[in-house]
Amino acid sequence: MRVARIGAAHGVRGEVKFWPFTEDPEAALDYGPLETEDGTRSVEVESMRPAKDFFVARIKGVEDRTAAEKLTNVELFVPRDRLPAIEDDDTWYTADLVGLAAVTPQGGALGTVLAIHNFGAGDIVEIQPAGGGKTLMVPFTESAVPEVDVKNKRIVVVVPPESE
Repeated sequence: MRVARIGAAHGVRGEVKFWPFTEDPEAALDYGPLETEDGTRSVEVESMRPAKDFFVARIKGVEDRTAAEKLTNVELFVPRDRLPAIEDDDTWYTADLVGLAAVTPQGGALGTVLAIHNFGAGDIVEIQPAGGGKTLMVPFTESAVPEVDVKNKRIVVVVPPESE
C-alpha cells in the first residue's frame, strides 16, 4: 500500500520534501522501513517535521543534497500485512477497493475498479468497463460513489450523464 512520496531535496544536508498519505501523517514513521513499489529498495524515515505544504524528512543514509536528489518522486509502500487491521465496515484502505465490482444503483454491472487516483483535486475512481474500452474516471464523492461494500466486493457508482 502506498503510504508516502518523496519530493525534491530540501536544503544541502540530505533532507527531502515528504508527503505522507496516511490519515495521521506521523504514522508513516511507525511502519518501519518503507519500500519502492517494485520492492528493490528500502527506505527508512528517521525523522520528519512539518513545513508549509509538506513535511521535511531525514532519510537514513542520505547525508547530502546529491543523495537526496536521487530520491525525488520516489513512491513509498508498506506491505498490506504490516498495516493495522480494520474492524469497522465503513472504513477501508483505498488499496482494498482495487478489483471490486463497480455497479449502478440498480445493480447493473459497470466494470471493475482499476485504481484510486489523486491528482490534487480529490480522489478519482478509475473503472475498467465490463465490455472493455476506455476506462471511466469518476470522482470519489458521496454523490458519485454512494456505497462502498468491501465485504461484498462492490461499489455503487452513479455515472455522470456526460460519461454515459
